[in-house]
Amino acid sequence: MPTALIYAPEFLDHDTGSHPENAGRVSGIKTELEKLPGLNWLAPREAEEADILRCHTDNHLDAVYQAWGITSTRKFVALDPDTMMSRGSLKAALLGSGGVVTAVDAVMSGQVENAFVLVRPPGHHATPDQAMGFCIFNHVAVGARYVQETYNLERVLIVDWDVHHGNGTQDIFYADKSVFYYSLHQFPHYPGTGSHHETGVGAGKGYTLNIPLPAYTSAADHVREFRRGLKEITAKIKPDFILVSAGFDAHIADPLGELQLTDQDFSQMTTDLKHLAAEYCEGRLVSMLEGGYNLTTLPYTVSRHVRALQAKE
Repeated sequence: MPTALIYAPEFLDHDTGSHPENAGRVSGIKTELEKLPGLNWLAPREAEEADILRCHTDNHLDAVYQAWGITSTRKFVALDPDTMMSRGSLKAALLGSGGVVTAVDAVMSGQVENAFVLVRPPGHHATPDQAMGFCIFNHVAVGARYVQETYNLERVLIVDWDVHHGNGTQDIFYADKSVFYYSLHQFPHYPGTGSHHETGVGAGKGYTLNIPLPAYTSAADHVREFRRGLKEITAKIKPDFILVSAGFDAHIADPLGELQLTDQDFSQMTTDLKHLAAEYCEGRLVSMLEGGYNLTTLPYTVSRHVRALQAKE
């Protein structure tokens, strides 16, 4: 079965002005991915209100719509110091979360083996009640709840290898043992969360695993820690579905981080996750773009990731 590529041109309409998270990120990646044979390109549907509200509060959704209303008279509205909203941002964010839902449906129906969602704005910093860190809605969280609600799959594993800790995703599932959140990230670094002491609360205790890495950790040590974490997780749970917050700002050339991964390392970690998905959940895996801000290297790094998703084992 092919790999799905979920993309909407409206992702380019999320205008952020002079900002690291800009439309050039996905336009460059799209140009490179169009060279790959065998991808099943799918258009996303917009997330429904019910999809968003499984992860976010009414107040958060209301605040986003209110800010969007202001963009009828102002070019930009700041949702937080780092997160800009323009007239095209709401639809882009809804299509982003809906893109993950579309990818899940394609995998679960057997139409494709796995999928990559080429999305912006990113999502993993968005908390239940706050947009932050370039993120409006938390796409990976929406996908996890959709998997559970629609397909009655109990155990979802979220793997987040962005250079920044996905504080929003952690917050949404911190007291929930049905969604295991696993993050490797530079520490200390924005947003300041993600110490190894943060392991969950209540019923969710032990179902969050953070591996904080100091700046300039070698790629070999980084990948070794990644694999160690996967072994620790699978000794505890057997996932029914794997979702990947695929940030590529842990790349050695990225301007917003100081980790040392190369294209080959991202390809290898992708292959590791494919093996894990094949062993535990019939290959069910959906990946989505989070960070990655070197516009020269990013398209090639993402292409290696997608080619690893496509590879026949």
